[in-house]
Amino acid sequence: MKAAIVPAVNGAWVIRDVPRPEPGPSQVLIKIRASGMCYTDVHQTHGAFHNPFPQTLGHEPVGEIVATGTGVTARKVGDRVGVPWVQASCGRCEWCLRGKPMFCADSLGTSVQLAGGHAEYMIAYADATMLLPEGLSFEQAAPILCAGYTVWSGLRWAAPQPGERVAVVGIGGLGHLAVQSAKAAGFHTIAVSHSPDKDRQIRELGADQVVRDGEGLARTRGADIVLGTSNSMDAMADSIRGLRPDGRLVVMGAEAKALALSPLDLIMKRIKVIGSQQNGREYLYEALAMAASGKVKVVTETYKLDEIGKAYERVEKGQVRFRAVVVM
Repeated sequence: MKAAIVPAVNGAWVIRDVPRPEPGPSQVLIKIRASGMCYTDVHQTHGAFHNPFPQTLGHEPVGEIVATGTGVTARKVGDRVGVPWVQASCGRCEWCLRGKPMFCADSLGTSVQLAGGHAEYMIAYADATMLLPEGLSFEQAAPILCAGYTVWSGLRWAAPQPGERVAVVGIGGLGHLAVQSAKAAGFHTIAVSHSPDKDRQIRELGADQVVRDGEGLARTRGADIVLGTSNSMDAMADSIRGLRPDGRLVVMGAEAKALALSPLDLIMKRIKVIGSQQNGREYLYEALAMAASGKVKVVTETYKLDEIGKAYERVEKGQVRFRAVVVM
């Protein structure tokens, strides 16, 4: 089978013929139909996650099960599935016993400890897979396994209340889905974007208003929840100027820089800064259901596996609008 291989830290991606894997106990073999590319692929290529090399990356894989290992009962050949970031954990530590396997120090992650989805076939633990809703295409489903899951999970984690206002900082791969998700959930939605050329498209995605910065957000009466999907810590910190009292900044993007906060903002406005990842399978289920209903649509650029080097280059340079998806 063909697979995209990153040979070493900062190495150039290459396509190689490798043996097709066989599923072990509790595992399934998936024929990959689409695999989304995320800026996390760039971070991993640069060694930020300390994953082993050589490695096949890709943590937004979807496809069809073509074989099952021993002990698999809840999945069968022909099932359409996706695979999230965390596939397995130790099952014995405090966090596993609390039902929070994402905090397990010995968890196994897609494209980290385990091979990812930028390949023709992929092994996954059966219990980790998520059945895809009927009618949702593979191309649309793939980015929901990370980007859609992340932003919906972050919004839900902020516990929005009826009548609250939601702002999204950074209208890119995550942010364009965050705008649609917040609007689909019934919230007044404000996009904070530094790119005037995106304004028309952002409004078509459902944004009620588009502003340039935290000051502009404040002039619109502000937001109770700011979803920080940008990789710019400066942009997230600036958005606090438009965060209303008792507001929540949900940090989902990252860069190698500290997030600057004023203690006076924390005290006088009683705001909260919340870290968020993919906070539980129920949120993935909901995110996929929203996409299947048509309320959230991923804007994609598609590439063949042989073109993955071009896709990676565009993601790395921030040229993709909004998600790159490798289709097979």
